[in-house]
Amino acid sequence: MNPTAKKSAFTPFSPKQMKALCWWLPESPFCNRDAVICDGAVRSGKTLCMSVSFVTWAFSAFSDSSFALCGKTISSLRRNVITVILPILRELGFECNEKYSRNLIEITYSDRTNRFYLFGGKDEGSAALIQGMTLAGVLLDEVTLMPRSFVEQALARCSVDGSKMWFNCNPEHPMHWFHEEWIKKKDEKNCFYLHFTMQDNPSLTQAIIRRYERLYSGAFYDRFVLGKWVAAQGSVYPMFSQEKHVEMPPDGLCDFYISCDYGTVNPSSFGLWGRKDGVWYRVDEYYFDSRAEGRQRTDSEHFSQLCNLADGRNITAVIVDPSAASFIECIRRDGRFRVIPAKNDVIDGIRRVSDCLKEGTIKFSPLCKDSIREFGLYRWEENSAKDSVRKENDHAMDDIRYFVSTVISGGSDDGFFAVAAARR
Repeated sequence: MNPTAKKSAFTPFSPKQMKALCWWLPESPFCNRDAVICDGAVRSGKTLCMSVSFVTWAFSAFSDSSFALCGKTISSLRRNVITVILPILRELGFECNEKYSRNLIEITYSDRTNRFYLFGGKDEGSAALIQGMTLAGVLLDEVTLMPRSFVEQALARCSVDGSKMWFNCNPEHPMHWFHEEWIKKKDEKNCFYLHFTMQDNPSLTQAIIRRYERLYSGAFYDRFVLGKWVAAQGSVYPMFSQEKHVEMPPDGLCDFYISCDYGTVNPSSFGLWGRKDGVWYRVDEYYFDSRAEGRQRTDSEHFSQLCNLADGRNITAVIVDPSAASFIECIRRDGRFRVIPAKNDVIDGIRRVSDCLKEGTIKFSPLCKDSIREFGLYRWEENSAKDSVRKENDHAMDDIRYFVSTVISGGSDDGFFAVAAARR
């Protein structure tokens, strides 16, 4: 079988993509490597060429064998890999039979059939899902988003003679375990390593590349555009400016929401949001710091302030810090508002807020003085072994992040809510 047959279906490939496609072929100087790692910028074309390469390699080496395709969740794996690769494989002459209830794709080419199982590695418990299998190969898409326990269990399943391992990812913090254990030790682990930039994806026009360059800033620019493993430093939102982001909301707003970061000892921050012409405006806010005020407020008192903030408007939903169980129950018991626990992945949420600030899709009324104040004070933790923010001046920042992740970014994380550590 020629793995590059009919390649006109998805050409042109860049030289870097061709290396990822063909590294395992007998004539390649890298064919004896046990693994391939492709990292680098977003939209650099690494996922497509790796996926096609993985399947064609599997059929060149095995028949009646089992393989694993892994993503953070099965839904994200289907979205990022499966829906893209299956039409290409079918055009190349592969027969693909999806068995959704078993998260299995049986693929046939000529007289060979192999099984490709789909796995999600979203948390520490995911390792149990793949335990006990015998695999001839594994592809881990966005490996840095998976817990180490899941990745190592998946690799341990590759016990068939001739099995190989395939990794791709965007860069994270330079002390991330995958960078430390695999990229820095690539020669020791007998890995073929390829670093991608957006210029390695011929399907991207220069106009699209410039759009991505405008979209990100700070550490996210270094990682997603330049493809560097760098630590986040300084201001979390350096792109925020009063000139660009602070203005009086226009008339005619609709689709109102309230986002809440709830605290008893720590401050509580609630924000009222409304939309017009594709822009979300933080119309007003409630911010109560019990330490500064010298007393605490009860759930009922906070709920009364939430009602004042709503001011008779039809509120679509109230988005609440998922750790605030008693306050969520207080809102539900009243029955006036629909309440939704917020999506609370901190780093992904910060990236989404950064995107919205860069695009100008969130803006703030001059009445939101505590939000504006915190934007100027919210900082990355220095000298940390992983991306983390200082736990100070962050309560309006948290409720803004809840709103953006849960409402604006909606279903981008497959409906999964990460639960925050409870606050006192």
